Amino acid sequence: MRLPVLALAALTLAACGSGGGGTEQAATNTMDISVRSEEQNRLHQLPDLYRDIALKRAILASGLRCKRVVRSGYVAEYNKLSMWSADCDDNRSWGIFVGPDGSAQVRPCSDMTRFKLPDCRIAEDPSGRTARGIPKQS
Repeated sequence: MRLPVLALAALTLAACGSGGGGTEQAATNTMDISVRSEEQNRLHQLPDLYRDIALKRAILASGLRCKRVVRSGYVAEYNKLSMWSADCDDNRSWGIFVGPDGSAQVRPCSDMTRFKLPDCRIAEDPSGRTARGIPKQS
């Protein structure tokens, strides 16, 4: 059901353009469209405490250590993965890449540059929340 709706939306967007003809050139506006799965969206909707717990579980499930997440937040979308950052109370920082199927890959933030991955810099969450759930002031 989701695929036909997305295909229809894509066709509608593709049909929009310069309706004139002649020598007019169509504007080359590009729009980045990010499609996330329900699992990825749920992580964006969790309260901070539950998000910290979910990211800690991903870290522990990867065989890594984290006694308590003291700060976490959304970083960016990267190759169909939602990237999150989590700082633990033992001064270790982790980048957590969440896949559309709910799977997670965890990397130390210190490895990001070496593997040409995005920095573990927490960005504003697309839901409008910042790292600690406080709406951004205009």
